[in-house]
Amino acid sequence: MSCTSHLLIAGSSFYHGCFQLILSRQSLLLRRFSSRPQISHSLQESYRLLQLSDDGHSSPLQVKEAYLRLAKLYHPDSGAPTADAGLFAQVEEAYRAVLAHQSKIKQPDEGKEVEEEDKSTGTALQHRHYLSYEGVGTGTPSQRERQYRQVRVDRASEQVLNYRQREHERAAAAEGALVERDMRQRSRKIKITQAVERLVEDLIQESMARGDFRNLSGAGKPLNKFEHNPYADPMTHNLNRILIDNGYQPPWVVTQRDIREKAAHIRKRLLEGRSRLADPMTPKEHSQWEQLCASVEEELVNLNKMVDNYNLVVPMLKMQMVHFSLTREIERAVNGAHQHRLELQREKEKERERRKEEKKKANAAMRPQSGKQGLVSWMKNLLRSEN
Repeated sequence: MSCTSHLLIAGSSFYHGCFQLILSRQSLLLRRFSSRPQISHSLQESYRLLQLSDDGHSSPLQVKEAYLRLAKLYHPDSGAPTADAGLFAQVEEAYRAVLAHQSKIKQPDEGKEVEEEDKSTGTALQHRHYLSYEGVGTGTPSQRERQYRQVRVDRASEQVLNYRQREHERAAAAEGALVERDMRQRSRKIKITQAVERLVEDLIQESMARGDFRNLSGAGKPLNKFEHNPYADPMTHNLNRILIDNGYQPPWVVTQRDIREKAAHIRKRLLEGRSRLADPMTPKEHSQWEQLCASVEEELVNLNKMVDNYNLVVPMLKMQMVHFSLTREIERAVNGAHQHRLELQREKEKERERRKEEKKKANAAMRPQSGKQGLVSWMKNLLRSEN
């Protein structure tokens, strides 16, 4: 009886242990399923809209491929017959919701794998760090790229600063050369001015020693007060007035007068020579005209030399003259020949009228005298006949 009871007790304990083992397994399964995060109804709809399983085990690559496949179908710009802007908006919203959900439910082992990958990337062999970016920087490739970009920016800034510094130095050197050249020119002008002043002073002293200033009209008399000229120095203005009053003329004034007189003489020659010729000219007259033009051309060459000398000494730029052209002078003579002929005819007619008037006056003055002489001769003849 005791053996049977022992057997029964042992069997009951074995069945109790098996039952407890089954209960423990079921509890483990329940814990596993209970540890799984709960998915909301809206998130399940997002998975279904992307045509994925709603258990949350889809990989990011699968989610991306599903989104791209649906985007090609429903995007408004895809050109597909199934394009729908509203449906595409729903797909895009579902894609963002699924990505957000997957970022929250990352498995711990996946995080460990990512950390291990990052550690392996950061602890790469030292010689691999210097295979690119000119050996600049340390750390991950992205960090080294940012460091290399900053190094290139700093290098470019330094080159720009060096270039600007060289340009400033070059400009300063050029400015210094210009200043030195200006100083040399200024000193040369001062030397020339001083030399000219000494020469003028020597000439004045020699003239005074010879007595050239003893016969001046205003010698020993006080100077008249001249009008004030605000555009000239008072001393210079007074000296110019003294020179003008004593008949002095600057060289450029004399040259200008000579140029005008010679130009007027040349124009008069051309005008008179062309007016004496017929229009149109005969071959003989044409040869005469060419000879006249050739002689005038030689005179114009000398006249232009005088113009060059005048332009060198004239004090004001606006008073300079241009060269005289033979072509312009010939055209001027040809155009004025007809008018000159008319003026000559008018002068001849006036001369004829004047001569006629003078002849009439002479005849009128001779008539009374001739009458008196005739009466006297008649009386004489009458007395002779009576005797």
